Amino acid sequence: MPDDANDLAPAVWPASAERDGEGELVIGGVSAGDLVRTYGTPLQVLDEAEVRRRASATRAAFDAAAEAHGTTARVYYAGKALLNTTLVRWVMDEGLNVDVCTGGELEVALAAGADAGRLGFHGNNKSVAELERAVEAGVGTIVIDSEIEIERLAAIVARGGSSQRVMLRVNSGVHAETHDFLATAHEDQKFGTPLSAAPALVARIREIAGLEFAGLHCHIGSQIFGVAGFRESAARVLDLHQELLSGGEIPQLNLGGGFGIAYTRADTPEPIERLAEGIVSAVAEGCAARGIRIPALSFEPGRAIVGNAGVTLYEVGTLKDVALETGSRRYVSVDGGMSDNARPALYGAQYSARLASRAGQGDPVLVRVVGKHCESGDVVVDHEYLPADIVPGDLLAVPATGAYCAPLSSNYNHIPRPPIVAVNAGESRVIVRGESLHDLLARDAGIAR
Repeated sequence: MPDDANDLAPAVWPASAERDGEGELVIGGVSAGDLVRTYGTPLQVLDEAEVRRRASATRAAFDAAAEAHGTTARVYYAGKALLNTTLVRWVMDEGLNVDVCTGGELEVALAAGADAGRLGFHGNNKSVAELERAVEAGVGTIVIDSEIEIERLAAIVARGGSSQRVMLRVNSGVHAETHDFLATAHEDQKFGTPLSAAPALVARIREIAGLEFAGLHCHIGSQIFGVAGFRESAARVLDLHQELLSGGEIPQLNLGGGFGIAYTRADTPEPIERLAEGIVSAVAEGCAARGIRIPALSFEPGRAIVGNAGVTLYEVGTLKDVALETGSRRYVSVDGGMSDNARPALYGAQYSARLASRAGQGDPVLVRVVGKHCESGDVVVDHEYLPADIVPGDLLAVPATGAYCAPLSSNYNHIPRPPIVAVNAGESRVIVRGESLHDLLARDAGIAR
């Protein structure tokens, strides 16, 4: 139970988040009330300065760590966390490249005016059409996920007389300290290829005119705290890297991303500077022990750039007190839910919440914030303490919703998806338009026109 159910835990909220003299939440210099009066609820708010600050700090941290160990680092923003043209421009302005994993994400990045040479293209099932578009656009690196993709690319570059830089995604067998659905480098899952199969695939890539083998890629999962998993994964991948050097130079090693963020005050992620130094040091030590040169490194954070920059605003609808074996819990229903944040329902993700329209009064009460969908699993915040005087009509803010909320959103129960609004220096603007009921009905072919 917190001492103050109105406080804003600094690690969870954007740096600009504060309460004004009346107790109202302000983000990026704009009050929650002004935002809701202009754009309605639910509303996804993205703090531009926070995104830019985290992007710049991440690039600087890996640049410094790499320079200290005699190499270079490249940071790709993982677009799957949240992607729109405005965000692409922000992160590229701050010196980041962008990673995409579908044809749709590729088109968003290109529509933003991104230099295709600064894009990486992932995905476990890239179609021939997607690969053709990537090669035609001049995508800097395609990360090959399977043997089939090698042959698809071989045919594409042969037809067009073009060349393409590629990496091979491998599974190190390291199970990250995260939810099973977020761990992506253990053997029994859909991404990448086992380390044992990689030499034959790399040999095939190297014999294809038009394909340039740039190195190995390994991503061990998401929402990872600490360096231990990255160190062990790097050691295993470096064994393969050393073996492959007999067939030619390997200029790059990509160790993915997955750096965790704070969703609640209980979360204590490593500062990005310490993560960068720890991971790069592990690679440098591993290369020194094997007597090989440290390659150029690349990384793919997404959540760590945008997660804490996002805040979702809801309006409280109904309240219901439910007796428990010891005490009670108050159910606070809001006007969104799993359609705008599926993560709690998907894998039990934990979030925080605070009153946004005012500072509350009274002792903190245990609440569960739930949505309006016809599912008992429609939980927004599983457990939180809020002021006892919360009432219908209050605004509620859920922080750390910048990553994987909008990308996973749906129209379940025919609820329109909310807009995304950027705030900065006291100004706000829509960067992704919200949907209306008219938009939903427009897709129904059974409606007479």
